[in-house]
Amino acid sequence: MSPTTITKIVLAMLLWAACFPLITAGLQYSPHLTFATLRAVLAGATLVLVAVWLQRPFPRGWRTWVTLGVVGLGATSLGFLGMFHAAEFVSPGLATVIANAQPLLATMLGVAWLGERLARVGWGGLFIGFAGILVIALPQLGDGARDGTAIGFAYIVLAAVGVTVSNVAIKSIAGQVDGLFAMGFQMLIGSVPLAVAALLLEDQTAIQWTSVFIVSLLGLALFGSALVYWLWFSVLEEVELSRAIVFSFLVPIFGLTIGAVFFGERLSVVQFSGILLVIAGIVFVNLSGRIQSQHS
Repeated sequence: MSPTTITKIVLAMLLWAACFPLITAGLQYSPHLTFATLRAVLAGATLVLVAVWLQRPFPRGWRTWVTLGVVGLGATSLGFLGMFHAAEFVSPGLATVIANAQPLLATMLGVAWLGERLARVGWGGLFIGFAGILVIALPQLGDGARDGTAIGFAYIVLAAVGVTVSNVAIKSIAGQVDGLFAMGFQMLIGSVPLAVAALLLEDQTAIQWTSVFIVSLLGLALFGSALVYWLWFSVLEEVELSRAIVFSFLVPIFGLTIGAVFFGERLSVVQFSGILLVIAGIVFVNLSGRIQSQHS
Protein backbone atom coordinates (compact mmCIF):
# COMPACT_ATOMS: atom_id res chain seq x y z
CA MET A 1 0.00 0.00 0.00
CA SER A 2 1.53 3.30 -1.12
CA PRO A 3 2.04 6.32 1.20
CA THR A 4 -0.49 8.26 -0.93
CA THR A 5 -3.15 5.58 -0.41
CA ILE A 6 -2.48 5.43 3.33
CA THR A 7 -2.74 9.22 3.52
CA LYS A 8 -6.12 9.09 1.72
CA ILE A 9 -7.42 6.42 4.12
CA VAL A 10 -6.26 8.23 7.25
CA LEU A 11 -7.73 11.52 6.01
CA ALA A 12 -11.04 9.77 5.27
CA MET A 13 -11.17 8.30 8.78
CA LEU A 14 -10.33 11.68 10.33
CA LEU A 15 -13.15 13.31 8.37
CA TRP A 16 -15.59 10.58 9.41
CA ALA A 17 -14.62 11.09 13.06
CA ALA A 18 -15.22 14.83 12.74
CA CYS A 19 -18.80 14.12 11.60
CA PHE A 20 -20.01 13.16 15.08
CA PRO A 21 -19.47 16.55 16.80
CA LEU A 22 -20.85 18.32 13.71
CA ILE A 23 -24.02 16.20 13.81
CA THR A 24 -24.43 16.87 17.53
CA ALA A 25 -24.05 20.61 16.98
CA GLY A 26 -26.43 20.74 14.02
CA LEU A 27 -29.20 18.62 15.54
CA GLN A 28 -29.95 21.41 18.02
CA TYR A 29 -31.33 23.46 15.12
CA SER A 30 -32.97 20.93 12.78
CA PRO A 31 -35.11 17.77 12.82
CA HIS A 32 -33.02 14.62 12.33
CA LEU A 33 -34.23 13.33 8.96
CA THR A 34 -34.43 16.80 7.45
CA PHE A 35 -30.82 17.47 8.47
CA ALA A 36 -29.70 14.10 7.05
CA THR A 37 -31.55 14.78 3.77
CA LEU A 38 -29.98 18.22 3.35
CA ARG A 39 -26.54 16.72 3.98
CA ALA A 40 -27.02 13.98 1.38
CA VAL A 41 -28.54 16.23 -1.32
CA LEU A 42 -25.90 18.94 -0.94
CA ALA A 43 -23.04 16.41 -0.97
CA GLY A 44 -24.42 14.44 -3.92
CA ALA A 45 -25.18 17.52 -5.99
CA THR A 46 -21.69 18.92 -5.36
CA LEU A 47 -19.97 15.74 -6.59
CA VAL A 48 -22.20 15.43 -9.67
CA LEU A 49 -21.63 19.09 -10.62
CA VAL A 50 -17.86 18.70 -10.23
CA ALA A 51 -17.98 15.56 -12.40
CA VAL A 52 -19.96 17.40 -15.10
CA TRP A 53 -17.57 20.36 -14.95
CA LEU A 54 -14.57 18.01 -15.34
CA GLN A 55 -16.39 16.15 -18.14
CA ARG A 56 -16.03 12.77 -16.44
CA PRO A 57 -17.63 9.72 -18.16
CA PHE A 58 -21.28 9.22 -17.21
CA PRO A 59 -22.17 5.89 -15.51
CA ARG A 60 -23.68 3.40 -17.96
CA GLY A 61 -25.30 -0.02 -17.74
CA TRP A 62 -28.16 -1.27 -15.59
CA ARG A 63 -25.82 -3.29 -13.36
CA THR A 64 -23.88 -0.14 -12.49
CA TRP A 65 -27.08 1.73 -11.61
CA VAL A 66 -28.44 -1.16 -9.54
CA THR A 67 -25.15 -1.22 -7.63
CA LEU A 68 -25.28 2.54 -7.09
CA GLY A 69 -28.81 2.07 -5.78
CA VAL A 70 -27.57 -0.54 -3.29
CA VAL A 71 -24.77 1.80 -2.19
CA GLY A 72 -27.18 4.71 -1.82
CA LEU A 73 -29.70 2.77 0.24
CA GLY A 74 -26.96 1.26 2.41
CA ALA A 75 -24.47 4.07 2.96
CA THR A 76 -26.79 7.06 2.73
CA SER A 77 -30.35 5.99 3.58
CA LEU A 78 -29.61 3.44 6.32
CA GLY A 79 -26.22 4.87 7.32
CA PHE A 80 -27.46 8.42 7.84
CA LEU A 81 -30.73 7.24 9.44
CA GLY A 82 -28.85 5.23 12.06
CA MET A 83 -26.14 7.84 12.60
CA PHE A 84 -28.58 10.72 13.16
CA HIS A 85 -30.98 8.81 15.45
CA ALA A 86 -28.89 6.45 17.57
CA ALA A 87 -27.31 9.17 19.73
CA GLU A 88 -30.70 9.82 21.34
CA PHE A 89 -30.95 6.33 22.79
CA VAL A 90 -27.51 4.75 23.26
CA SER A 91 -24.39 5.67 25.21
CA PRO A 92 -21.36 6.67 23.10
CA GLY A 93 -19.45 3.60 24.31
CA LEU A 94 -22.06 1.11 23.15
CA ALA A 95 -22.45 2.97 19.86
CA THR A 96 -18.68 2.81 19.31
CA VAL A 97 -18.51 -0.94 19.92
CA ILE A 98 -21.48 -1.86 17.72
CA ALA A 99 -20.63 0.49 14.86
CA ASN A 100 -17.05 -0.74 14.74
CA ALA A 101 -18.04 -4.35 14.24
CA GLN A 102 -18.39 -3.17 10.63
CA PRO A 103 -14.81 -4.05 9.54
CA LEU A 104 -15.39 -7.66 10.65
CA LEU A 105 -18.69 -7.86 8.77
CA ALA A 106 -17.25 -6.18 5.67
CA THR A 107 -14.28 -8.54 5.56
CA MET A 108 -16.54 -11.58 5.83
CA LEU A 109 -18.69 -10.27 2.98
CA GLY A 110 -15.57 -9.39 0.98
CA VAL A 111 -14.33 -12.97 1.28
CA ALA A 112 -17.75 -14.46 0.45
CA TRP A 113 -18.89 -12.04 -2.28
CA LEU A 114 -15.73 -10.56 -3.81
CA GLY A 115 -13.47 -13.59 -3.45
CA GLU A 116 -10.87 -11.71 -1.39
CA ARG A 117 -8.48 -13.74 0.74
CA LEU A 118 -7.15 -12.93 4.18
CA ALA A 119 -4.49 -14.99 5.94
CA ARG A 120 -4.86 -16.08 9.57
CA VAL A 121 -2.63 -13.25 10.75
CA GLY A 122 -5.06 -10.86 9.05
CA TRP A 123 -8.10 -12.32 10.81
CA GLY A 124 -6.12 -12.13 14.03
CA GLY A 125 -5.44 -8.45 13.31
CA LEU A 126 -9.15 -7.77 12.79
CA PHE A 127 -10.06 -9.30 16.14
CA ILE A 128 -7.17 -7.53 17.90
CA GLY A 129 -8.41 -4.23 16.42
CA PHE A 130 -11.96 -4.93 17.58
CA ALA A 131 -10.63 -5.83 21.03
CA GLY A 132 -8.96 -2.41 21.04
CA ILE A 133 -12.34 -0.80 20.29
CA LEU A 134 -13.87 -2.68 23.24
CA VAL A 135 -11.10 -1.44 25.52
CA ILE A 136 -11.47 2.15 24.27
CA ALA A 137 -15.21 2.06 24.93
CA LEU A 138 -14.94 0.50 28.41
CA PRO A 139 -15.07 3.79 30.34
CA GLN A 140 -18.33 4.70 28.58
CA LEU A 141 -20.01 1.31 28.69
CA GLY A 142 -20.85 1.84 32.33
CA ASP A 143 -22.74 5.08 31.65
CA GLY A 144 -25.97 3.24 32.15
CA ALA A 145 -28.75 2.40 29.75
CA ARG A 146 -31.12 5.07 28.59
CA ASP A 147 -34.80 4.69 27.82
CA GLY A 148 -35.12 3.19 24.38
CA THR A 149 -31.72 1.49 24.39
CA ALA A 150 -33.12 -1.35 22.27
CA ILE A 151 -34.27 1.18 19.66
CA GLY A 152 -30.84 2.82 19.66
CA PHE A 153 -29.19 -0.59 19.29
CA ALA A 154 -31.41 -1.30 16.28
CA TYR A 155 -30.52 2.04 14.68
CA ILE A 156 -26.77 1.37 15.01
CA VAL A 157 -27.04 -2.19 13.71
CA LEU A 158 -29.11 -0.90 10.78
CA ALA A 159 -26.45 1.71 9.98
CA ALA A 160 -23.58 -0.79 10.37
CA VAL A 161 -25.24 -3.35 8.08
CA GLY A 162 -26.10 -0.67 5.52
CA VAL A 163 -22.56 0.69 5.42
CA THR A 164 -21.09 -2.84 5.29
CA VAL A 165 -23.19 -3.85 2.28
CA SER A 166 -22.46 -0.52 0.57
CA ASN A 167 -18.70 -0.99 1.00
CA VAL A 168 -18.84 -4.37 -0.72
CA ALA A 169 -20.96 -2.85 -3.50
CA ILE A 170 -18.54 0.09 -3.92
CA LYS A 171 -15.61 -2.31 -4.17
CA SER A 172 -17.45 -4.35 -6.84
CA ILE A 173 -17.62 -1.32 -9.20
CA ALA A 174 -14.42 0.50 -8.18
CA GLY A 175 -12.33 1.09 -11.29
CA GLN A 176 -15.33 0.51 -13.60
CA VAL A 177 -17.13 3.83 -13.11
CA ASP A 178 -16.07 7.40 -12.39
CA GLY A 179 -15.80 7.97 -8.64
CA LEU A 180 -17.24 11.50 -8.62
CA PHE A 181 -20.38 10.51 -10.52
CA ALA A 182 -20.72 7.22 -8.61
CA MET A 183 -20.53 8.71 -5.13
CA GLY A 184 -22.57 11.75 -6.12
CA PHE A 185 -25.42 9.71 -7.57
CA GLN A 186 -25.43 7.19 -4.70
CA MET A 187 -25.99 10.05 -2.24
CA LEU A 188 -28.75 11.57 -4.35
CA ILE A 189 -30.42 8.14 -4.66
CA GLY A 190 -30.03 7.53 -0.93
CA SER A 191 -31.48 10.94 -0.12
CA VAL A 192 -34.87 10.05 -1.64
CA PRO A 193 -36.09 7.70 1.15
CA LEU A 194 -34.73 10.16 3.74
CA ALA A 195 -36.59 13.04 2.08
CA VAL A 196 -39.88 11.10 1.91
CA ALA A 197 -39.60 10.13 5.58
CA ALA A 198 -38.69 13.71 6.55
CA LEU A 199 -41.69 15.15 4.70
CA LEU A 200 -44.05 12.64 6.30
CA LEU A 201 -42.70 12.72 9.86
CA GLU A 202 -41.08 16.12 10.44
CA ASP A 203 -41.79 19.83 10.25
CA GLN A 204 -39.23 21.44 7.92
CA THR A 205 -40.12 24.92 9.16
CA ALA A 206 -38.52 23.94 12.48
CA ILE A 207 -35.06 24.43 10.98
CA GLN A 208 -33.18 27.34 12.54
CA TRP A 209 -30.72 28.69 9.97
CA THR A 210 -28.16 29.80 12.53
CA SER A 211 -24.46 30.17 11.72
CA VAL A 212 -23.75 27.02 13.78
CA PHE A 213 -26.26 24.98 11.77
CA ILE A 214 -24.97 26.27 8.42
CA VAL A 215 -21.35 25.51 9.34
CA SER A 216 -22.36 22.03 10.58
CA LEU A 217 -24.32 21.31 7.39
CA LEU A 218 -21.57 22.54 5.05
CA GLY A 219 -18.89 20.68 7.01
CA LEU A 220 -20.87 17.42 6.95
CA ALA A 221 -21.93 17.70 3.32
CA LEU A 222 -18.74 18.95 1.66
CA PHE A 223 -16.05 17.34 3.83
CA GLY A 224 -17.78 14.58 5.85
CA SER A 225 -19.66 13.23 2.81
CA ALA A 226 -18.57 14.49 -0.63
CA LEU A 227 -14.80 14.56 -0.05
CA VAL A 228 -14.67 11.52 2.21
CA TYR A 229 -16.64 9.25 -0.15
CA TRP A 230 -14.59 10.34 -3.15
CA LEU A 231 -11.42 9.55 -1.18
CA TRP A 232 -12.82 6.19 -0.07
CA PHE A 233 -13.86 5.23 -3.61
CA SER A 234 -10.38 6.08 -4.94
CA VAL A 235 -8.85 3.92 -2.19
CA LEU A 236 -11.01 0.92 -3.07
CA GLU A 237 -9.90 1.27 -6.70
CA GLU A 238 -6.40 0.33 -5.51
CA VAL A 239 -6.70 -1.76 -2.33
CA GLU A 240 -8.61 -4.86 -1.20
CA LEU A 241 -11.63 -4.05 0.96
CA SER A 242 -10.33 -6.20 3.84
CA ARG A 243 -7.06 -4.24 4.02
CA ALA A 244 -8.69 -0.82 3.72
CA ILE A 245 -11.72 -1.31 5.98
CA VAL A 246 -9.60 -2.19 9.05
CA PHE A 247 -8.50 1.46 9.13
CA SER A 248 -12.04 2.40 10.18
CA PHE A 249 -10.99 1.24 13.66
CA LEU A 250 -9.16 4.60 13.69
CA VAL A 251 -12.44 6.57 13.71
CA PRO A 252 -13.04 6.33 17.49
CA ILE A 253 -9.36 7.07 18.11
CA PHE A 254 -9.62 10.27 16.09
CA GLY A 255 -12.87 10.99 17.93
CA LEU A 256 -11.09 10.72 21.27
CA THR A 257 -8.28 12.93 19.96
CA ILE A 258 -10.75 15.59 18.80
CA GLY A 259 -12.40 15.47 22.23
CA ALA A 260 -9.03 15.88 23.96
CA VAL A 261 -7.78 18.72 21.75
CA PHE A 262 -10.95 20.77 21.34
CA PHE A 263 -13.12 19.85 24.34
CA GLY A 264 -10.56 19.24 27.08
CA GLU A 265 -11.44 15.55 27.51
CA ARG A 266 -8.76 13.33 29.07
CA LEU A 267 -7.64 9.96 27.78
CA SER A 268 -7.27 7.22 30.37
CA VAL A 269 -4.52 4.59 30.50
CA VAL A 270 -7.14 2.00 29.51
CA GLN A 271 -8.01 3.99 26.38
CA PHE A 272 -4.35 4.37 25.45
CA SER A 273 -4.06 0.57 25.73
CA GLY A 274 -7.01 0.21 23.37
CA ILE A 275 -5.40 2.58 20.88
CA LEU A 276 -2.23 0.46 20.85
CA LEU A 277 -4.33 -2.68 20.21
CA VAL A 278 -6.10 -0.99 17.30
CA ILE A 279 -2.79 0.07 15.73
CA ALA A 280 -1.44 -3.47 16.17
CA GLY A 281 -4.56 -4.87 14.50
CA ILE A 282 -4.18 -2.58 11.48
CA VAL A 283 -0.51 -3.56 11.13
CA PHE A 284 -1.34 -7.29 11.26
CA VAL A 285 -4.08 -7.03 8.61
CA ASN A 286 -1.83 -5.15 6.21
CA LEU A 287 1.12 -7.44 6.97
CA SER A 288 -1.24 -10.27 6.02
CA GLY A 289 -1.98 -8.54 2.70
CA ARG A 290 1.74 -8.18 1.98
CA ILE A 291 2.38 -11.86 2.72
CA GLN A 292 -0.60 -12.82 0.53
CA SER A 293 0.72 -10.77 -2.42
CA GLN A 294 4.18 -12.33 -2.10
CA HIS A 295 2.72 -15.84 -2.34
CA SER A 296 0.37 -15.09 -5.24
